[in-house]
Amino acid sequence: MKALIFAAGKGTRLKPFTDHHPKALALVNGIPLLERNILYLKSFGITDFVINIHHFGEQILEFLKKNNNFNCRIEISDEREELLETGGGLIFARRFLDHGEDFLIMNADILTALNINDLVKYHKKIKDFATLAVSDRESSRKLLFNDEMVLKGWLNVQTGEQRLAEFNKGFKALAFSGVHCINPVIFEKIKRKGKFSVMEEYLDLMQTEHIHGFLHNSILVDVGRPESVLIAEKHFK
Repeated sequence: MKALIFAAGKGTRLKPFTDHHPKALALVNGIPLLERNILYLKSFGITDFVINIHHFGEQILEFLKKNNNFNCRIEISDEREELLETGGGLIFARRFLDHGEDFLIMNADILTALNINDLVKYHKKIKDFATLAVSDRESSRKLLFNDEMVLKGWLNVQTGEQRLAEFNKGFKALAFSGVHCINPVIFEKIKRKGKFSVMEEYLDLMQTEHIHGFLHNSILVDVGRPESVLIAEKHFK
């Protein structure tokens, strides 16, 4: 299985580090996030990667070259001309991913102990075009699921704003884990072009399609701010 790692973002929340470096190379206990996630996915047998780059992308290229691509096959989806966000980045990387096989997407700034094998097994059993890893943790934005763990909405916890596919019948509010398992049929379903968030597309598609959540209780840290680096260093040695 291939894995697409989103490593292109500007990481503005991680300033001042990202004034001179890509977010994906932020250190947790001396080890860059990108290295941690390549080795994490490699521990589940994944050795075929697509990595998108934009912000200080040449530093990521140098880092991979210096480490001999961690003995993996790595293809680069080069967005240095224009940052396309997660949805646009997925479409831009289509040529690497649209080969009939399921693939993973993971944000470079997520550290987790989620069992990827369990996620993939669930995805293949459900047979959706997208399965989103979610957990019950604090987050300013939540996804809403019915009892069958089908995506039915989105909630801004701070403002109360909601987007719903149907009336909220006590939906479970869960935080997206930044890891999803995808079938390439998604490329036929996505309508947007250019720069857009893949989550926006999911929230449109939930009106007519089934998108399941995979609930896990594994440790997960979104290493998006300097203070979250300290939290991550307690859990990931």
